[in-house]
Amino acid sequence: MMRVAFRRELQVNWVSAIADFMLAGMVIGPLAAPFLAASGVWLLGSIANIIYFMGNHVCPQPDMGLDLAPPFMMAVCMRCYGTVTGLFITRLLYAVTDGKGFYWLSQYGWNGAALASVLMMAYPLELAAQVFGLWSFNNYIVTPFGLITGLAWGLFTMPILHGRFSSN
Repeated sequence: MMRVAFRRELQVNWVSAIADFMLAGMVIGPLAAPFLAASGVWLLGSIANIIYFMGNHVCPQPDMGLDLAPPFMMAVCMRCYGTVTGLFITRLLYAVTDGKGFYWLSQYGWNGAALASVLMMAYPLELAAQVFGLWSFNNYIVTPFGLITGLAWGLFTMPILHGRFSSN
């Protein structure tokens, strides 16, 4: 009966599904961690500890996160969360455009990779400027730099991660 309703079998792109699952965790986890930790429930606190553990190992300044449920902070700083936001925006854009558009950088081969690499340097260059004392940490400064990095990363990788199966 299923063959009558659908002309072809459902194909699951596992790379795409796993990438979406991981992105969902990166979007929700840092925001949820302070509320889970503040709940006082042992199991939720344990989940928050796992999220904080991961945040401490991927973020260079996790102690600069926002106080969402004082005294508990986001699991990452706003530079890292800006990067995640950029990835999330490009995932939504890919879902809407189905990978069609001049802005998807992977279609340009090595030139697209070079442009994406240059734009992805926004995050480390801003971090280096902060470390060398050109300015101090400010969420209004670090967030756009992370966002630029996430957008560049997403504009290059989303077509690669979420591309369609070839029929050959």
